[in-house]
Amino acid sequence: MSTETRAMSLRLPEDQARALDAVAMADQTSVSEVIRDAIAERIAQKRKDKDFQERLRTAVERNREALDLLAE
Repeated sequence: MSTETRAMSLRLPEDQARALDAVAMADQTSVSEVIRDAIAERIAQKRKDKDFQERLRTAVERNREALDLLAE
């Protein structure tokens, strides 16, 4: 994992924010750590998802074609 970090802003409905605070408190960790763990889990799921991987390849190819057009 990279040691560089980037600050990001996140807007949540009040009920989700309160639930997130409760999870962090119960786990004796920070809200940021709970969010980072959830994101890491989601990314790991997507890496295993064959349908997602195909959509990702399609998107990458579409962007590659657009970049090639601009490079001409």
